[in-house]
Amino acid sequence: MEHRTPPISGFAAPDLPAPFGEWFATRGWQPRAHQLDLLARTRAGRSALLIAPTGAGKTLAGFLPALTDLAGRPKAKPGEARRGVHTLYISPLKALAVDIQRNLAMPVAEMSLPITIETRTGDTPSHKRQRQKHAPPDILLTTPEQLALLIASPDADRFFSDLRFVVLDELHSLVISKRGHLLSLGLARLRALRPALQAIGLSATVAEPEALRRWLVPQDPPGAMADIVTVAGGAKPDISILETDDRVPWSGHSARYAIPKVYEAIRAHRTTLLFVNTRSQAELLFRELWRINDDNLPIALHHGSLDVGQRRKVEKAMETNSLRAIVATSTLDLGIDWGDVDLVVHVGAPKGASRLAQRIGRSNHRMDEPSRAILVPANRFEVMECRAALEANYLGAQDTPPLVEGALDVLAQHVLGAACAAPFDADRLHAEIVSAAPYAALDRPTFDRIVDFVATGGYALKSYERYARIRRTKEGLWRVSNPRVAQQYRLNVGTIVEAPMLNIRMTRRGRGGAARGGPVLGKVEEYFLETLSPGDTFLFSGRVLRFEGIRENECYVSTGTGEDAMVPSYAGGKFPLSTYLAGEVRAMLADPKRWKTLPSQVSEWLALQRDKSVLPRREDLLVETFPRGNRHYMVLYPFEGRLAHQTLGMLLTRRLERAGTHPLGFVASDYAIAVWSLNDMSAMLRDGSLGLAALLDEDMLGDDLEAWIADSWLLKRTFRNCALISGLVEKRHPGQEKSGRQVTVSADLIYDVLRAHEPDHILLRATWADAALGLLDVRRLGEMLSRVRGRIVHKSLDRISPLAVPIMLEIGKEAVAGDANEALLGEASRLSGEELMQEAMDG
Repeated sequence: MEHRTPPISGFAAPDLPAPFGEWFATRGWQPRAHQLDLLARTRAGRSALLIAPTGAGKTLAGFLPALTDLAGRPKAKPGEARRGVHTLYISPLKALAVDIQRNLAMPVAEMSLPITIETRTGDTPSHKRQRQKHAPPDILLTTPEQLALLIASPDADRFFSDLRFVVLDELHSLVISKRGHLLSLGLARLRALRPALQAIGLSATVAEPEALRRWLVPQDPPGAMADIVTVAGGAKPDISILETDDRVPWSGHSARYAIPKVYEAIRAHRTTLLFVNTRSQAELLFRELWRINDDNLPIALHHGSLDVGQRRKVEKAMETNSLRAIVATSTLDLGIDWGDVDLVVHVGAPKGASRLAQRIGRSNHRMDEPSRAILVPANRFEVMECRAALEANYLGAQDTPPLVEGALDVLAQHVLGAACAAPFDADRLHAEIVSAAPYAALDRPTFDRIVDFVATGGYALKSYERYARIRRTKEGLWRVSNPRVAQQYRLNVGTIVEAPMLNIRMTRRGRGGAARGGPVLGKVEEYFLETLSPGDTFLFSGRVLRFEGIRENECYVSTGTGEDAMVPSYAGGKFPLSTYLAGEVRAMLADPKRWKTLPSQVSEWLALQRDKSVLPRREDLLVETFPRGNRHYMVLYPFEGRLAHQTLGMLLTRRLERAGTHPLGFVASDYAIAVWSLNDMSAMLRDGSLGLAALLDEDMLGDDLEAWIADSWLLKRTFRNCALISGLVEKRHPGQEKSGRQVTVSADLIYDVLRAHEPDHILLRATWADAALGLLDVRRLGEMLSRVRGRIVHKSLDRISPLAVPIMLEIGKEAVAGDANEALLGEASRLSGEELMQEAMDG
């Protein structure tokens, strides 16, 4: 008997086709209200956003409109043209698309539905992708990059001729990056091809639902929003912070002190998923667990730099419940329902309440059963951050990043893709682009400059034929200048620009050096490998490798030994501390009543800080100055994240140099900044020759910032990425690929030409916007400087404070900046941890 429900949210609950009602009934299930509500809205022609907790059946809800529509579609008649794809499912992860295919195939097969489902990702063989273009499946599970390729094809109109639905999974993760900007433009193109297209967004963690609702529908009129279906409830997670009698370190990120307790937790559960924030942390944790794995438990490693074959083996083992633990990065923190995970361990602070909720949801992936998670702080500040994240999770607080305006380099890529599909009319393309939410404010002059950039490279480059990628026809349409341009576009499409990477190929050491051959283990960043000498060892893929040498685009390694192997570093691997958690940590510092929830060693540390110095109120900025050795230190505690702090440190050292303090360098963490100098900053603050209000005035984000940026390497590094995304510089060519060094040289030459001859070039404008957002966090720094105006608390001390110990211990671990020579920096960096702690406690 079919399940019936009363009207929901103004829409009558629809009847389910017989096979669906019977399928639910045979399992003793019934459709959930939100699944029927979403189905009703789509049957009324509406696009919709579904926000539901993990395990609420979001995937089935998202596909139910497509499955029921396809189930009722008449069979194709003999001789009828082959149908196009009916439903596109777009996910941020290749692995998620594969997982969804597996989960969706089961009900389709059990109901004997005549529906074909296939995946199309970068891992899909080219022959299969070609076959899909001629014989599309009913449901295609794909990624933003593959969509960009499909809409840039001359036969896109035929391929999408029957498109009814686009399902966008983990929407909050898709929309916040340049991949989201590219996807929004792709969605606008699909709507131009099929105006009746409906979009269904699925998300578990959303801070600003209205922004996602606007993103899903054309902004015509501006501000238009999709419907929203919200599922309340779900079992509250069981989250705890690891308790240990071992001393929590004052600083550091490895959490080695907690490894024995983590291993005990693994032994006590069926399957444990261990999350870390960076790939280097994943390698270290995996090694430490295997070091004490006396029970020989099956423990695996999963991160984005490992070879795809190795990742798939791990995923298959997870699917069959044959692993006891998996150490992973963000490659596994989205909607994948792997096997029987009954515990999530987060090693290191999560940096965001929403990220923690997302990762915890991988445990007991069912709405009505509580997820179990253990947080393992790596240092004392992280203890407070973990406590703040835990409390935020129980309150249901969300802090997903806000949406930003669409990037211009992505727009340039899309304009070229439009020309690859067919000659385009500029007026129509502009109208299509501004229907996409991230580009709704795009003015016509900026759009025309982008078109001119794609056509000529800009004023300074227009004499070079290779930058003329599109030409205007006599009819006024824009087309590609030659077929090679379209070929190059397809080779280089996408917005993910990784740092230059080299394959790590295993080999045996023989006479005369390394021999060729052996399996590829994955990729490591080129700049790290260039620091190695033959015989050096490093940790990768869970093993110690001996560096043999580099040939072309490959690094040859052999099996190494030793405990002092280095760990590869990966650019951009660190998440920024969310504004929400930063505010909560400041609030915790200022309120001794909240210290009761902290381990005694941490609460005693804070009490000691209160006695020896001062604890800032939530909206204040504490600045401490003190001498040590023959150096003078200034430590600030903004709690605004590493990016904003690094920018502030750079600007502070410039201002301190002008003030005559002779700064030697600085170091920044998520919580604090330490600057050291030759002259006594405490004395200068007392006699008025240095003023904190002037030093930290918001005007530092004006001329000081522009002057520093102009002299720094940051813009060149950012320009390289913008040049790759916009297509100005191409990494891949038929049958070959430029090395990272070749790409960098090409981009640097163009950058120097544009800076000298066309400083207002549209790509330099895009570069500055990127740097301000992604590398500098100027907006957040500006908000902090505004907040603390008139609320700066200075404490002059005769020695280091307890709160300053963690950031002081970072000196020597992090790169420092300043105008001192290496000898001075080395002297300033040799700080003994035990000595610092003793000083802070004895003062």
